[in-house]
Amino acid sequence: MANQPDPKFPTFSDLYNHLLTLPTPLLPPGKSTSPSLTSSIASLSLHPTLEVAFHILNNDLPSAHFLVRHMQSPPAYEGMFLHGILHRIESDYDNARAWYDNVSESDVFTHTWPGGKGGALDFIARVEKLKKEGKGDKESLEKESLNEIKKVVEWCRQQFGDKRMEDASGAWVKPDENNRKMAEDMVSGGEGFRNF
Repeated sequence: MANQPDPKFPTFSDLYNHLLTLPTPLLPPGKSTSPSLTSSIASLSLHPTLEVAFHILNNDLPSAHFLVRHMQSPPAYEGMFLHGILHRIESDYDNARAWYDNVSESDVFTHTWPGGKGGALDFIARVEKLKKEGKGDKESLEKESLNEIKKVVEWCRQQFGDKRMEDASGAWVKPDENNRKMAEDMVSGGEGFRNF
Protein backbone atom coordinates (compact mmCIF):
# COMPACT_ATOMS: atom_id res chain seq x y z
CA MET A 1 0.00 0.00 0.00
CA ALA A 2 1.28 3.43 -0.92
CA ASN A 3 2.28 5.92 1.73
CA GLN A 4 -0.78 8.01 2.57
CA PRO A 5 -0.63 11.81 2.94
CA ASP A 6 -0.67 13.26 6.44
CA PRO A 7 -4.33 14.09 7.24
CA LYS A 8 -3.22 17.50 8.58
CA PHE A 9 -1.59 18.33 5.23
CA PRO A 10 -3.30 16.19 2.58
CA THR A 11 -2.32 18.34 -0.42
CA PHE A 12 0.66 20.20 -1.81
CA SER A 13 -1.00 23.55 -1.09
CA ASP A 14 -1.90 22.66 2.50
CA LEU A 15 1.65 21.72 3.36
CA TYR A 16 3.31 24.47 1.29
CA ASN A 17 1.20 27.18 2.90
CA HIS A 18 2.12 25.83 6.35
CA LEU A 19 5.84 25.68 5.50
CA LEU A 20 5.73 29.32 4.41
CA THR A 21 4.74 30.27 7.99
CA LEU A 22 7.95 28.76 9.44
CA PRO A 23 11.19 30.68 9.99
CA THR A 24 12.88 31.36 6.65
CA PRO A 25 15.97 29.26 5.86
CA LEU A 26 18.94 31.62 5.63
CA LEU A 27 21.69 30.50 8.01
CA PRO A 28 22.50 27.04 9.42
CA PRO A 29 19.55 26.12 11.63
CA GLY A 30 21.20 23.42 13.74
CA LYS A 31 18.10 21.24 13.41
CA SER A 32 14.89 21.08 11.43
CA THR A 33 12.19 23.52 12.41
CA SER A 34 9.56 20.82 12.84
CA PRO A 35 10.91 17.23 12.78
CA SER A 36 7.37 15.84 12.55
CA LEU A 37 6.99 17.47 9.13
CA THR A 38 9.68 15.23 7.59
CA SER A 39 7.23 12.35 7.24
CA SER A 40 4.42 14.72 6.20
CA ILE A 41 6.59 15.97 3.34
CA ALA A 42 7.60 12.47 2.26
CA SER A 43 4.02 11.20 2.46
CA LEU A 44 2.90 13.49 -0.38
CA SER A 45 5.22 11.62 -2.80
CA LEU A 46 5.89 14.79 -4.78
CA HIS A 47 8.45 15.15 -7.53
CA PRO A 48 11.80 14.91 -5.70
CA THR A 49 12.73 18.53 -6.42
CA LEU A 50 9.57 19.73 -4.70
CA GLU A 51 10.26 17.38 -1.80
CA VAL A 52 13.78 18.82 -1.50
CA ALA A 53 12.42 22.38 -1.52
CA PHE A 54 9.89 21.47 1.18
CA HIS A 55 12.62 19.93 3.36
CA ILE A 56 14.68 23.10 2.88
CA LEU A 57 11.70 25.24 3.93
CA ASN A 58 11.51 23.07 7.08
CA ASN A 59 15.26 23.52 7.63
CA ASP A 60 15.63 19.73 7.38
CA LEU A 61 18.93 19.92 5.56
CA PRO A 62 19.93 16.24 5.96
CA SER A 63 16.73 15.05 4.24
CA ALA A 64 17.15 17.63 1.47
CA HIS A 65 20.79 16.67 0.99
CA PHE A 66 19.96 12.97 0.77
CA LEU A 67 17.62 13.65 -2.15
CA VAL A 68 19.72 16.17 -4.09
CA ARG A 69 22.63 13.75 -4.19
CA HIS A 70 20.57 11.84 -6.75
CA MET A 71 20.15 14.94 -8.92
CA GLN A 72 23.58 16.50 -9.25
CA SER A 73 24.20 16.26 -12.99
CA PRO A 74 22.43 17.56 -16.08
CA PRO A 75 19.62 17.41 -17.04
CA ALA A 76 18.54 17.74 -13.37
CA TYR A 77 19.36 21.45 -13.23
CA GLU A 78 16.60 22.14 -10.71
CA GLY A 79 18.09 19.55 -8.33
CA MET A 80 21.55 21.00 -8.89
CA PHE A 81 20.23 24.50 -8.14
CA LEU A 82 18.55 23.29 -4.95
CA HIS A 83 21.87 21.70 -4.01
CA GLY A 84 23.45 25.16 -4.28
CA ILE A 85 20.69 26.73 -2.17
CA LEU A 86 21.20 24.01 0.42
CA HIS A 87 24.93 24.76 0.61
CA ARG A 88 24.20 28.48 0.89
CA ILE A 89 22.01 27.80 3.93
CA GLU A 90 24.68 25.50 5.39
CA SER A 91 27.18 28.40 5.08
CA ASP A 92 29.25 26.45 2.56
CA TYR A 93 29.48 29.51 0.32
CA ASP A 94 32.20 28.35 -2.07
CA ASN A 95 30.26 25.18 -2.80
CA ALA A 96 27.05 27.20 -3.21
CA ARG A 97 28.76 29.51 -5.71
CA ALA A 98 30.02 26.49 -7.66
CA TRP A 99 26.53 24.98 -7.91
CA TYR A 100 25.00 28.34 -8.89
CA ASP A 101 27.68 28.72 -11.57
CA ASN A 102 26.95 25.21 -12.90
CA VAL A 103 23.26 26.03 -13.43
CA SER A 104 23.45 29.74 -14.24
CA GLU A 105 22.25 29.28 -17.82
CA SER A 106 19.44 26.84 -17.00
CA ASP A 107 15.76 27.72 -17.27
CA VAL A 108 15.13 27.28 -13.54
CA PHE A 109 17.99 29.64 -12.66
CA THR A 110 17.01 32.36 -15.14
CA HIS A 111 13.40 32.09 -13.92
CA THR A 112 14.58 32.58 -10.35
CA TRP A 113 17.31 35.15 -11.04
CA PRO A 114 16.17 37.02 -14.20
CA GLY A 115 18.98 39.54 -13.71
CA GLY A 116 21.52 36.76 -14.09
CA LYS A 117 24.27 35.16 -12.12
CA GLY A 118 25.66 38.45 -10.79
CA GLY A 119 22.61 39.11 -8.64
CA ALA A 120 22.63 35.58 -7.27
CA LEU A 121 26.33 35.69 -6.43
CA ASP A 122 25.89 39.10 -4.80
CA PHE A 123 23.11 37.61 -2.67
CA ILE A 124 25.40 34.77 -1.54
CA ALA A 125 28.12 37.33 -0.71
CA ARG A 126 25.69 39.35 1.41
CA VAL A 127 24.53 36.24 3.28
CA GLU A 128 28.17 35.27 3.84
CA LYS A 129 28.94 38.75 5.21
CA LEU A 130 26.01 38.48 7.61
CA LYS A 131 27.19 35.06 8.80
CA LYS A 132 30.90 35.88 9.12
CA GLU A 133 30.84 39.56 10.13
CA GLY A 134 27.34 40.09 11.49
CA LYS A 135 26.85 42.86 8.92
CA GLY A 136 23.75 43.16 6.79
CA ASP A 137 19.99 43.36 6.96
CA LYS A 138 18.94 39.89 8.12
CA GLU A 139 15.24 40.53 7.55
CA SER A 140 15.84 41.66 3.97
CA LEU A 141 18.10 38.66 3.29
CA GLU A 142 15.46 36.30 4.71
CA LYS A 143 12.93 37.78 2.29
CA GLU A 144 15.34 37.26 -0.62
CA SER A 145 16.04 33.70 0.52
CA LEU A 146 12.34 32.90 0.73
CA ASN A 147 11.69 34.52 -2.65
CA GLU A 148 14.47 32.44 -4.22
CA ILE A 149 13.04 29.19 -2.82
CA LYS A 150 9.49 30.16 -3.81
CA LYS A 151 10.61 30.87 -7.38
CA VAL A 152 12.26 27.44 -7.62
CA VAL A 153 9.12 25.80 -6.20
CA GLU A 154 6.97 27.73 -8.70
CA TRP A 155 9.17 26.61 -11.61
CA CYS A 156 9.27 22.97 -10.47
CA ARG A 157 5.53 22.93 -9.88
CA GLN A 158 4.94 24.23 -13.43
CA GLN A 159 7.31 21.61 -14.87
CA PHE A 160 6.39 18.55 -12.81
CA GLY A 161 3.00 19.25 -11.26
CA ASP A 162 2.09 18.89 -7.62
CA LYS A 163 0.39 15.49 -7.63
CA ARG A 164 1.66 12.20 -6.26
CA MET A 165 4.57 10.67 -8.12
CA GLU A 166 4.55 6.99 -7.21
CA ASP A 167 7.71 6.23 -9.21
CA ALA A 168 10.33 8.97 -8.88
CA SER A 169 13.13 6.95 -10.47
CA GLY A 170 12.86 9.01 -13.66
CA ALA A 171 13.97 12.09 -11.74
CA TRP A 172 17.26 10.55 -10.66
CA VAL A 173 20.35 11.00 -12.79
CA LYS A 174 23.65 9.21 -12.73
CA PRO A 175 26.50 11.53 -11.87
CA ASP A 176 28.55 12.62 -14.84
CA GLU A 177 32.16 11.48 -14.89
CA ASN A 178 33.46 14.72 -13.38
CA ASN A 179 31.07 14.55 -10.38
CA ARG A 180 31.67 10.82 -9.95
CA LYS A 181 35.44 11.33 -9.86
CA MET A 182 35.15 14.30 -7.49
CA ALA A 183 32.98 12.28 -5.09
CA GLU A 184 35.38 9.36 -5.26
CA ASP A 185 38.34 11.64 -4.51
CA MET A 186 36.49 13.24 -1.60
CA VAL A 187 35.77 9.86 -0.05
CA SER A 188 39.11 8.23 -0.71
CA GLY A 189 41.31 10.99 0.60
CA GLY A 190 43.59 13.32 -1.38
CA GLU A 191 41.21 15.79 -3.02
CA GLY A 192 38.29 16.23 -0.70
CA PHE A 193 37.44 18.26 2.33
CA ARG A 194 38.50 15.43 4.64
CA ASN A 195 41.43 13.05 4.54
CA PHE A 196 40.98 9.48 5.69
